[in-house]
Amino acid sequence: MRVAITGVSGFVGTALQKIFPDNVSINRHDDEAMIIEKLKGVEVVINLAGAPIIKKWNDAYKKVLYSSRIDTTRTLVNAINKSDIKQFISTSAVGIYPDDKVCDETTQEIASDFLGTLASAWEAEALACSKPTTILRFGVIMGANGGALSQMLLPFRLGVGGVIGDGKMMTSWIDLDDLMRIYEFVIENKLEGIFNATAPQPVSNYKFTKSLGSVLHRPTIFPLPVFVLKLIYGEASTVLTGSKEIYPRALMSAGFKFRYNDIYSSLSHILG
Repeated sequence: MRVAITGVSGFVGTALQKIFPDNVSINRHDDEAMIIEKLKGVEVVINLAGAPIIKKWNDAYKKVLYSSRIDTTRTLVNAINKSDIKQFISTSAVGIYPDDKVCDETTQEIASDFLGTLASAWEAEALACSKPTTILRFGVIMGANGGALSQMLLPFRLGVGGVIGDGKMMTSWIDLDDLMRIYEFVIENKLEGIFNATAPQPVSNYKFTKSLGSVLHRPTIFPLPVFVLKLIYGEASTVLTGSKEIYPRALMSAGFKFRYNDIYSSLSHILG
């Protein structure tokens, strides 16, 4: 199967190229005509385009975050609608959901902050596609050599990792290997609609911290105050401090079986 991928240089895009070796790269600056040409012979398009979220936001960078997702997806969808592809798989994030609420795909409420607005607009552009369309709402992706985990490892390995704030905030996460299997499952079963790409057991920051410390055989006695993250990342700190308790009910109802259900098993296989 020939697959076209946007955002191939990112953490997920790099992994997808190994799963789908017969792939075509669509670049952020390709215009509609160039994309239409690249889509000849392609069956599935996977859209991962978007500037990194974990970076201090200002008004200028917010425009970059918006344009790299909304404008890029709009151009891509316009090209797809004039092509012969069989399925479009776009990306979103659990940041679309409100904090401190148990959510699944039936939840209609959208977070009122920047992330909620951004994800909602991103999904709207994808849903303008006339081909069978799937949207995967990513949780925090756990994998080696990239993503959020790689940014956390150094302080933990030095023995200075600890809980954020009171440790009660919930994190909805997904093992990278399971995420790759979700793509295969969605394509094989021709699934359409919105799916939470999150493990079935979201975890508190306290439990995540203790699990990571246990796997690394390091103490976790130094708490990280929320205000420190706000000083470093500003408004973007909400990505790290927001509490998202999200469940993948749609995937499980479709018959998907997670290999890594709990955070300890995921961290053990990644770092063990």
